[in-house]
Amino acid sequence: MDIKKLLQLYDLDEIDKKIGENYWSPIEIARVNDWVVRAAAFKGEFHWHSHEEDDEFFLIARGKITIDTEKGSIDLQQNQGAVVPKGMQHKPRADERALVLMFEPAKLKSNGD
Repeated sequence: MDIKKLLQLYDLDEIDKKIGENYWSPIEIARVNDWVVRAAAFKGEFHWHSHEEDDEFFLIARGKITIDTEKGSIDLQQNQGAVVPKGMQHKPRADERALVLMFEPAKLKSNGD
């Protein structure tokens, strides 16, 4: 059997082109059991929000972002990631365009509260 029929190929260059300048609007890339991988372009600031029941993992594919939290801020560079624990108020921001992958439960609202 052809492996390409069994496994889906994901190309970050193609995903990045599809997103373009549509900031803060995640697109679903893949589902893994009850989790989803979403990608979004970040630029500017998102609003403060939290996810009361679920953790959220951010992985920076391109660029850099800062995640402000109620406990302080963390700067993430390309190829770095961080988990925001459930219930923690947070606000991602990016001075320049960044491509971010988010790993989260499929039921999680991808645009915050």
